[in-house]
Amino acid sequence: MTVFDSLNLAWRTVRSNKLRAGITIAIIAFGIMALIGIITAIEAMNQSLKESFSSMGANAFNIRFKESRSRFGPNEGNDVVKVRRGLKQKKSNLGKAIRLEEAEFFKANYHYPGAGISIYRRGPGAQELHYKEKKTNPQITVWGGDENYLPVNGYSIYLGRNLNTLDIQSGRNVCLVGSNVAQKLFGDNPEKCLDKIIKVGSSPYRIIGLLKAKGSSAMLRQDDMILTSYTNVRRFENAAQSYLLGVIVRNINELPVATDEATSVFRAVRKLEPTEENNFVVEKSDKFAEMFIGFLSSITGAASAIGLITLIGAAIGLMNIMLVSVNERTKEVGLIKAIGGKSKYVRQQFLFESIIISLLGAFCGIVLGVLVGNLFGLILKTGFVIPWAWVVIGIVICTVVGLAAGIYPAMKAARLNPIVALRYE
Repeated sequence: MTVFDSLNLAWRTVRSNKLRAGITIAIIAFGIMALIGIITAIEAMNQSLKESFSSMGANAFNIRFKESRSRFGPNEGNDVVKVRRGLKQKKSNLGKAIRLEEAEFFKANYHYPGAGISIYRRGPGAQELHYKEKKTNPQITVWGGDENYLPVNGYSIYLGRNLNTLDIQSGRNVCLVGSNVAQKLFGDNPEKCLDKIIKVGSSPYRIIGLLKAKGSSAMLRQDDMILTSYTNVRRFENAAQSYLLGVIVRNINELPVATDEATSVFRAVRKLEPTEENNFVVEKSDKFAEMFIGFLSSITGAASAIGLITLIGAAIGLMNIMLVSVNERTKEVGLIKAIGGKSKYVRQQFLFESIIISLLGAFCGIVLGVLVGNLFGLILKTGFVIPWAWVVIGIVICTVVGLAAGIYPAMKAARLNPIVALRYE
């Protein structure tokens, strides 16, 4: 008897006991489906997050006041300025928001090669815009920026023009609108928005540009915004107190050096002594993505625990079934040994049977898990995701489960005395 003969006999035995094998396969499949399904859904969510945040400018970073608090959604409040306890207050500018003079001084004195610098300021959120009889939902955010705001924040112009020096110096009422705003106010012809007058609150603004769509999610509504100059946004009573600075470099590999230099320059701008800590934060645009991905990693750990617990239960069930199979086939084992079959072939047959059942469960569970997990991909509008690493891990785990569950019954069958086995009733 060869290894192939043992494998063939094991396969025929599994096929001849469809109900018993099917129940065990189903238990293993549900364990793997829970594991692979959750992992696939998390991969889809990771992909959606990375796409959303990478559109903010992967090779950019911003500088904000240290204690300002940023929140997602239309109800974002203004930056809350607080003085951290223990922070030295020898200088009058400590504990205060970043002023326009400081932002402009940084822009004039930060000379990193190839860097683009933007000064911007958050205006009011939850605004309702009007054009004739049409209006948007009250979820539009007003931003005030300069000519570099778009590249720093990952936007690009679809139609029209960017803000220019005259717009910024004069603070006149002109704006660029996000794609959702244009579609809401101008229907199926958003390109008609150019040079039209819309109202932000009670103030009229002329549209000079339409931005390309970036996509939205529950956390980021990047197309529900309008951009005017930072000098204009000061007119809103509920605009943020602190200015923000954005810096974009030529490639992502330059970020560490560029952020270190920016920190050094801005410490000088804020007149901080060497012993004083920074009262501002330099952060990359993917900070929030990393935070959410970290949360998803915790969910991955929980999913792994659930899947492994289910597989342990499946292994116990599989071992029990294999022990029953040994008892049922005692005469068969005795006959194999009586005609010259070796113990190792008997052992191989039972081990192969256990591994086949386990791998069939793994295959069914992986297919179901990928399909269930990608339902989230459809909701999040991401591509079809297959977590190949976890597919391989699932196969390895099930192989180990099959070996662990089958080795004791296989050893028990291999040790049977052929004379006693042939007389077994």
